[in-house]
Amino acid sequence: MVELLLNKGADVNAQGGRYGNVLCAAAAHNKEMVELLLNKGADVNAQGGTYGNALQEAAGRGYKEIVELLLSKGADVNAQCGFDGNALWAAAAKGHKEIVEVLLSKGADINAQGGEHGNALQAAA
Repeated sequence: MVELLLNKGADVNAQGGRYGNVLCAAAAHNKEMVELLLNKGADVNAQGGTYGNALQEAAGRGYKEIVELLLSKGADVNAQCGFDGNALWAAAAKGHKEIVEVLLSKGADINAQGGEHGNALQAAA
């Protein structure tokens, strides 16, 4: 269905709705869909929605493979946006240790401020 809509001219970077954009929606559910959207020109750092961007969405939900895919496609590991501040905050708050390790290995700022609790350490606690 997504391919049909895209092939008929749907804007892969349109903004709006709960997730903010289609890449964030896909990052909440499906790695193959994330790959398709990125291949169709989706902006890997587009902001909007509950978590703020696709990386935060995947990190907060515990989807390591999607996090790694987004990072490999240029997602900004330190992007600050949304209610949860950044991807590290989102992963730490939900106890996703492997994702926290991936984000730190890719240069996430361990002391970055943002989010409801101020930083990743406070979110984890």
